[in-house]
Amino acid sequence: MPLRVIFMGTPEFSVPTLRAIAEAGHELAAVYTQPPRAAGRRGLELTPSPVQREAERLGIEARTPVSLRSEAEQEAFRTLRADVAVVVAYGLLLPKPILEATRLGCLNGHASLLPRWRGAAPIQRAIIAGDTETGMVVMRMEEGLDTGPVAMVEKCAIGPDMTAGELRDRLMEVCATLMIEALARLERNTLTFTTQAASGVTYAKKIDKSETRVDWTRPAVEVHNHIRGLSPFPGAWCEPEIGGRTERLKLLRSTLSDGAGVPGGILDDRLTVACGSGAIRLVEVQRAGGRPAAAQEFLRGAKLEKGMKLS
Repeated sequence: MPLRVIFMGTPEFSVPTLRAIAEAGHELAAVYTQPPRAAGRRGLELTPSPVQREAERLGIEARTPVSLRSEAEQEAFRTLRADVAVVVAYGLLLPKPILEATRLGCLNGHASLLPRWRGAAPIQRAIIAGDTETGMVVMRMEEGLDTGPVAMVEKCAIGPDMTAGELRDRLMEVCATLMIEALARLERNTLTFTTQAASGVTYAKKIDKSETRVDWTRPAVEVHNHIRGLSPFPGAWCEPEIGGRTERLKLLRSTLSDGAGVPGGILDDRLTVACGSGAIRLVEVQRAGGRPAAAQEFLRGAKLEKGMKLS
């Protein structure tokens, strides 16, 4: 028998799983997502989340509470009489009454190999840390932060130049496939759970703006991981002098390179930049208000030359 499902998610990462649940024939009782946010150039337009847009396309009720802590919201959730809630990057805390409101509990799709990288930014933190492997898990939610037992795991290699955006795109498709299999096993009463290991716990705290500026005094491999771990959003950046004025430059892609010099110094006409030890070559950048551009295209307009410094 198909399951009656409440789906809870917000960003684009969540959309493939919502779509897959609908296509698998499960009954979607409702979709929960975060409220529309101010967007547009002036920040005056309220824009619905990607999940809300997909729910509306599918003809499913989208609920956008600011919080789930009130008794009224919890009762509204319970009256849906769902078999299970599926949570993928929802972004709001689920209090105990919500976790206990469905017949079979809450399943969460989390983008790491738990217990490594519990928390808000597992994809970015894995790359910034230089991990060569991550994955998706389906777990049963508890009150703790990503502490619940794990039912399914699929590993994913992280390439040496892979960006957070590329890894996100890969994992969101893995999440959809894995969750559909988990729901199929749940229907058959064959979904089993394993308690997370007590050792190896790390936390993926939300990316703060204060940590996005590139520190050229760090080793090249750390600078490279920092750039790709923050690409495309929020983006690592530096402030070179271009055309006589200081300008913020977002760094989207890089690769490790040979070279040495003053940290931040440009070493050649290919935008190779010296770090605290070693060097990186910038592959793709974005000027303020501009579009992403290959390094060579950027250099034709920016006129940054060997010996100049990126601050």
